[in-house]
Amino acid sequence: MKNLFLLVVILFLAKPALPQAQKLSLQDVVQLSRENSISSKQAVTKKKTNFWQYRSYLADYKPQLSLTGTLPGFTRSYIQVVQPDGTISFQQVSNNNSVLNLSLSQGIAWTGGTIYVQQQLQRFDDFARNNTRYNGIPFEVGIQQPLFRFNALKWNRKIQPLMYQEGNQQYVQSLEQVALDATGYYFDLLVAQVNLQIAEKNRSNNDTLYKIAQHKLELGKISQNDLLQLQMGLLTAQKDLASAQQAAAVATLKLKLYMGSRDERELDLEIPAQASEFIVDTQIALNEAFANRSAAIGFQRRLLEAERDVQFAKKENGLNASLNATFGLSNQGNMPRDVYVSPQDREFVELQLTLPILTWGRNKARTEVARANQEFAQQSVEQDKLTFEQEIFTQVTLLQMLQKQVKLTKLTDNIAAERYQIAKDRFILSDLSVTDLGIATQEKDIARRDYIVALRDYWQSFYSLRLLTLYDFEKNQKISY
Repeated sequence: MKNLFLLVVILFLAKPALPQAQKLSLQDVVQLSRENSISSKQAVTKKKTNFWQYRSYLADYKPQLSLTGTLPGFTRSYIQVVQPDGTISFQQVSNNNSVLNLSLSQGIAWTGGTIYVQQQLQRFDDFARNNTRYNGIPFEVGIQQPLFRFNALKWNRKIQPLMYQEGNQQYVQSLEQVALDATGYYFDLLVAQVNLQIAEKNRSNNDTLYKIAQHKLELGKISQNDLLQLQMGLLTAQKDLASAQQAAAVATLKLKLYMGSRDERELDLEIPAQASEFIVDTQIALNEAFANRSAAIGFQRRLLEAERDVQFAKKENGLNASLNATFGLSNQGNMPRDVYVSPQDREFVELQLTLPILTWGRNKARTEVARANQEFAQQSVEQDKLTFEQEIFTQVTLLQMLQKQVKLTKLTDNIAAERYQIAKDRFILSDLSVTDLGIATQEKDIARRDYIVALRDYWQSFYSLRLLTLYDFEKNQKISY
């Protein structure tokens, strides 16, 4: 006996300890999802993209310094040369024509034109005649100004800042959407775990009651039919337990995948309490939604884009003209320094224009299409605003109702659990039928599930309102990350 006892002790000590379950609250799951989920990482990447796109837009309005050139520009070939008598002679050429240009340009948002300053140096090597010449522009200032045309710089200055704000708010919304999705996965697993607890408890209770019923049958206190009914209940409880175990395993895997967790421990979720009661003013919710949501900024952006498209159609389908003018100094010589000695004036003025005369209504049709699209955009924005307001109103009303619903279902859960315990005690004392015990069991299970479902609906509504308004009504402050 001593040897057997020692063997049992050794086997117990040598048995590896089972990993302790990871206990998580709803807030823990939401925070882990915001930090580690693929959705949150994608939101961070989109925010970076939005930032650099805005930086690129800002750079368009700052001076641009560039160096361009052709080094080398070597040619060896035969080219045709027209002779004085009109015939063509093919002459061999072998040369290098290299050009280097340094320019500083600045876009003009008010007019849509570009002003620039440049310096240029050109070297020409004639290898056939062993001759080298230099040509250059020591200094030149010029302007390229579209006339009666669409000004993209002006409209970008109106639209791009809105797109940047919209992108920033989309980042906040994405993290709130992560919280809402995490809440859904959390309660999917919590419901599965509660169902598993109910199934385990019911199997244990049904097993105990079946054994008691067998003893009662021997004493003649219950019928064979009641015993068979309890046996059926035990088999059903065993089947429900197997299904609940599978559902809990699937829900656990889904939640871990969403959180980006590689922890192999089982998850033990806490039943979250209802958040402290707070009153949500519908008007405040609407004001905060229109101030914070990316969709509200998108309404303004969409209207501006539609107006921009109309202006583009009008300007580009009418008289198009472009003014190009330069003034500077130029010179040539045998050495590079000769270019900068006593340079001569260099002027250039050019006005290009295009005036459609006969287009068979094409230009007017394009303008009317843009106007129709603008009208449609205005109608769509108005409809989206109404839908937006309706969502806010519905969510505020739903949250207030669910605050009361949670209280009622919790009270019902407590009463049903107490009633089941009384019914169980009465059955053991042969003071209650099997049918009444089954009814009490069902009511207990239903009340427990209803309480968890009510909590799920409440917390999903809670995070949905945060998502729709980007406002924390508990702390009375805007949500920011």
